[in-house]
Amino acid sequence: MSNKSIRLLGNALTYVFLTIVSAVILMPFVWMLTTSLKDQTKIFSFPPQWIPSPIVWSNYSQVFKVQSLFITHYSNSVYIAVVVTVGTCIFGALAGFAFAKINFPYKNVFFLILLSGMMIPNEVTIIPNFIWFSKLGLVNNHFPLIIPPMLGAGGIFGVFLLRQFFITIPKDLDEAAEMDGSTPWQTFWRIMVPMATPAFATLSIFTFLHSWEDFLDPLIYISSSKLFTLPIALKLFTDTAGTDWHLLMAASVMATVPLLLVFFFAQKKFIDGIATTGLK
Repeated sequence: MSNKSIRLLGNALTYVFLTIVSAVILMPFVWMLTTSLKDQTKIFSFPPQWIPSPIVWSNYSQVFKVQSLFITHYSNSVYIAVVVTVGTCIFGALAGFAFAKINFPYKNVFFLILLSGMMIPNEVTIIPNFIWFSKLGLVNNHFPLIIPPMLGAGGIFGVFLLRQFFITIPKDLDEAAEMDGSTPWQTFWRIMVPMATPAFATLSIFTFLHSWEDFLDPLIYISSSKLFTLPIALKLFTDTAGTDWHLLMAASVMATVPLLLVFFFAQKKFIDGIATTGLK
């Protein structure tokens, strides 16, 4: 067998393996999509029905009738996820640039102290945080769902990610900008930020995904139904009488759409960011 034939066989086996793995990964999503279009009586039929017959499009409109505040919950999640993502990118960019390009006393010590915040799980601090926010009168609003993620472990991860990216940018650019009379802020805004687009895309996807699917924090901090986010709203389709699986799957499909859109528009920069961040 020639080397060329061996390479072709290896490539073919690789593609077959990746196809099988992709099918296994996509199977739950396909099942969610098909279940959202089924009649309630046919969801657990055997053998499983992968292609709904008939297709019940009304399941999607029924979601808004059963849960009248579903649009409000949806908009709450969009608002919180967007604000947290933008805030994390701004905080991470400013602090990351400072740790990467500006010299100040004990810089590495402060950076290590900052990174130690990522080692503390959210579940450990959520009770002290709840007591603190309740005393400040900040419970039952969206403040605890926005500020702590921006300045907590998620924000620290953003600082780390962007610092690693800024380090890879040659110092010659900084020096050239300084010789041209640029201030550190102008260097940051006109040179560093445009070059860090892949890192911003990577951070945006991770941050948006984490904020969008967060269930514990809204469950702890929010008690008013009008302030619920989507993860809590999806739980409302289950009660003591059981679960409306067709409606739950329809709502889940609608909840997945923003995640797919974010990844679709940022996927190229995301891949570039994963491939280059931290390399020098």
